[in-house]
Amino acid sequence: MIITRSPLRITLGGGGTDLPSYYKEHEGFLIAASIEKYVYVTVIRPFTPGIYLKYSELEHVERVEDVKHPIIREAIQMIDYKPSQLEIATLTDIPSGTGLGSSGSFTTALLKALYSFKRRLLLPSDLAKLACDIEINRLGEPIGKQDQYIAAYGGITCFTFNSDETVNADQLNISDDTMFDLEDNLLLFFTGFSRNAGIILKNQNVRTQQSDQEMIQNLHYVKELGLRSKKALEDGNLTLFGELMHEHWEHKKKRSKGISNPQIDEWYELGKANGAIGGKLVGAGGGGFLMFYASDRNRLRHTMAHAGLEEVRFSFDFEGTKVII
Repeated sequence: MIITRSPLRITLGGGGTDLPSYYKEHEGFLIAASIEKYVYVTVIRPFTPGIYLKYSELEHVERVEDVKHPIIREAIQMIDYKPSQLEIATLTDIPSGTGLGSSGSFTTALLKALYSFKRRLLLPSDLAKLACDIEINRLGEPIGKQDQYIAAYGGITCFTFNSDETVNADQLNISDDTMFDLEDNLLLFFTGFSRNAGIILKNQNVRTQQSDQEMIQNLHYVKELGLRSKKALEDGNLTLFGELMHEHWEHKKKRSKGISNPQIDEWYELGKANGAIGGKLVGAGGGGFLMFYASDRNRLRHTMAHAGLEEVRFSFDFEGTKVII
């Protein structure tokens, strides 16, 4: 039996510039952090013939071509594996559709498990590249690269997405004190809304491909905010970082009407009035988790709890996708 785990993620600046429609022309940059909430994948050889899959659905097929789950089907075909007996199961700490990059985490965990099952080495850079190939190229999803790369690498990492498809990954150079303060004062609250990120990202993708200047200028500004956030974090200026989160959120909402809604706006303003310096929805938008940087975390926690939002506490993960058994 092989068991792998891959971390979920939060974005700390520059989100949205990792889509090919943007970085192929303008180069993307963002900061992401993996958190100690995971997607788990197990791979075993069952006693009976066939391919058995256990996720939100159950599948039992004889041929890889008949697998309904697109990522599992493409991953098995990618490594040119024709199993006669294979069982794959997956579990997750937090459900999909909540903005924490679960699809990229699942893909990296699955590939790591399959490669380990076949006793083949897979480095983080190669793992991320293969996961992107499956989701973006083979399946044509209108998504970026950050989820796969931060899941593979872990930590608090700066990524530069180059026009030639290469990706530079550099650890954010912050002190331990700053990291602990960041971990303590970044708070995640579940809005209760799940959404399909592909719908929102498709709109951004199409407008960028059509050279929509409003969208491109928005992404230019968000990239600059990402670079400013990097400096603020490395300087230990977390108050400025929180203010930049707010500025980022105000610009992010301009990309699409589907990114926020009146209820989310109300909760956001409530948080800002009760201990939050700044915040945003994690991921593409439309639902999932509200993330705040707090100056008074206890007040913010009590206010959000009274409003009916559940907090998910987290720590940073520094291991990335790995085999645990």
